[in-house]
Amino acid sequence: MEPLYQQTLKQVHEIQSLMGRLETADKQSVHLVENEIQASIDQVFSHLERLEILSSKEPPNKRQYAKLRVDQLKYDVQHLQTALRNFQQRRYTKEQQERQREELLSRTFTTNDSDTTIPMDESLQFNSSLQKIHHSMDDLIGGGHSILEGLRAQRLTLKVGALWGDNEKAFCLGFIQQYGACVCILITYPIVVL
Repeated sequence: MEPLYQQTLKQVHEIQSLMGRLETADKQSVHLVENEIQASIDQVFSHLERLEILSSKEPPNKRQYAKLRVDQLKYDVQHLQTALRNFQQRRYTKEQQERQREELLSRTFTTNDSDTTIPMDESLQFNSSLQKIHHSMDDLIGGGHSILEGLRAQRLTLKVGALWGDNEKAFCLGFIQQYGACVCILITYPIVVL
């Protein structure tokens, strides 16, 4: 197990040095370096699988230490794999931005056509529909208010009629309460009301 572990550890250090070289590589050779790093990482992962099997076959007093060393190597390689992916993602984003920049710089711009239109029909229809709904809701609320006022007046009329025992007098009192300006005329001339 020890020779394979040392070989794998050596490969991990080589990958780390390749990662340093990756940052300074030019555009043409960066893909080659990335492929070389990925191949090395894949090979290290296959060695780690073999090392895991071998570490489980170690004597009980060395087994835990062997597994710890293999786990540490596995963690280091996963960290390198993540670093490679992050570098590739940054490179891809940078290349895409450069392509977009070149595309913008090479584009020729022209003036707008004289008959430029702004599509506002849907917005106008939506706005007018909202205004119609707003007015309808106001009418509905006003109608509800009138109904409630009418119910209140009927309640007072019924209460007074029940107290006096006479529906005509109750109606007159309700009428007087509803139209307060007519109170003097109705009291002065009760015959008019009857």
